[in-house]
Amino acid sequence: MTQVPNVHTAEPIPDAAREAIDALMSSGDLFRYTAPQDAPVALLEQEFAELLGSKFALAVSSCSAALFLSLKALELPRDSRVLIPGFTFAAVPSSVVHADCIPVLCEVGENYRINLADFEAKLDQDISAVLISHMRGHTSDMDAILALCEARDIPVIEDAAHSLGTTWNGQNIGTLGRIGCFSFQSYKMINAGEGGILITDDADLVARAVIMSGAYEHNWQKHKGPHGDNSPELAQAFAKWQNKLPLYNLRMSNLSAAVIRPQLPELMRRVRDGRANHDYVAEQLNTSPVLQVPAPLAPEVRAPDSIQFNLVNMNAQEIESFAAATEARGVKVQIFGLSSDNARAFWNWQFLNDLPELPQTRAMLMNACDVRLPVRLTKAELDVIVEILLVSAAEAKDRAAA
Repeated sequence: MTQVPNVHTAEPIPDAAREAIDALMSSGDLFRYTAPQDAPVALLEQEFAELLGSKFALAVSSCSAALFLSLKALELPRDSRVLIPGFTFAAVPSSVVHADCIPVLCEVGENYRINLADFEAKLDQDISAVLISHMRGHTSDMDAILALCEARDIPVIEDAAHSLGTTWNGQNIGTLGRIGCFSFQSYKMINAGEGGILITDDADLVARAVIMSGAYEHNWQKHKGPHGDNSPELAQAFAKWQNKLPLYNLRMSNLSAAVIRPQLPELMRRVRDGRANHDYVAEQLNTSPVLQVPAPLAPEVRAPDSIQFNLVNMNAQEIESFAAATEARGVKVQIFGLSSDNARAFWNWQFLNDLPELPQTRAMLMNACDVRLPVRLTKAELDVIVEILLVSAAEAKDRAAA
C-alpha cells in the first residue's frame, strides 16, 4: 500500500541549479551589483520578463517586498486607501501598512473570489489603488475588476504569489494590471526558499522601484530594458529619480537567482502536472455530498499546487471531527477559520486599525479547507489523499448522526 505522502516538502532543486550554485560559491560573487554585467539576478530579470511577456522585471527579497515597492512606486500619498480582498495572506495588508497606506477590505465569496458588488461599493470610498490577491491561485473576475478600476483611473497591482503560470483569457496573470508581483518562497511553483519579483511595462514606475530596492549611486545603470537591451526611456527615468528616493535595500542576491533560473524551463511542466493533479483530486472530492471544490471561472486556466474545497452542510462539531480524522490518518487539512492565529483569517490581522467585520468572508473561511498537492505527487499518492479526505468526511457525518 502507498504511504501517505509528505505534502509539505518543497519542489526539488534541479541539478543545473546545483552546478550554478557551485560556480557562484567558488567565485564568491554573491552581490548582484558586483559584476559589470550579466549578474545572475540581472539575467533572471530578463528571462522572467520574457517568459511572462512583460517589458521590465525587478527581482527582490520577497513577494512582500515586491508589493511594498509597487505601492511606493505608485507615489501614493500617505494614508491613501488601498482596496484588498478580505481573503489573502497577512503579508498583503502588511505591505500596505509598510507603504504608509490604509488597507480597505472587501468581501470574498464561497468560491474564494471577490464579491464584485461589495468591491464596486468600496471602490467609490476614496480608493487610491487596488491590490488584487489571486489567493491560492483563484482568479477573481479580472475583466470586471479592471473595467471598474479603469473607469475611475485607479491603478491595479496583482498579487500573483500563487499564480505563476495561470492565464486569464490567454494572458498571463501578473500582466493584467499596472504591476504584477510573484513569489519564489518554498511553497510556490518555483522554489528558492525566499525571493520575489515584480513585472511591469511602465519604465518610470520600474525605475522608481529599482532605486528604492537598493540601486544606490549609479547601480541602476546595470538594469536593462526588454531582452537585456539599453532602454532610452528607462535611462531617462533613472536619471530623473537619481538621489530623490529613499533606499529600502530589498535586493535579491545572486545566490537566490542561481537557484531560480534553472527552474524557469521547468515551469510549464510543473503547471501542467499541478493542474492535472488538482483536477483529478477535485473530480473525486466532488462526488461527496459534503465536499465541494469551486469551479474555475471560464476565462481562467489555473496553475495549482494545492487544492481548496468547502465543507457543505456540516456543523461546527462535524467540521472539527473531519479535521481531527484527516490529521489522524496523516493528511493535515487546514481549515482557514478554525485556527486562532491563521494568517489568512482577516480577524487575526489585529495590527490594523478599525478592523472591519466581513460576514460573507468569515462564513467562507469557517468552511474552507486547504491541502497542498505538490506537482511531484504520483497518482497512487493522490489516491491515498483522496481516500483519506472522503472517508474522514463520511465518518464525521456518520458520527454526528449516531
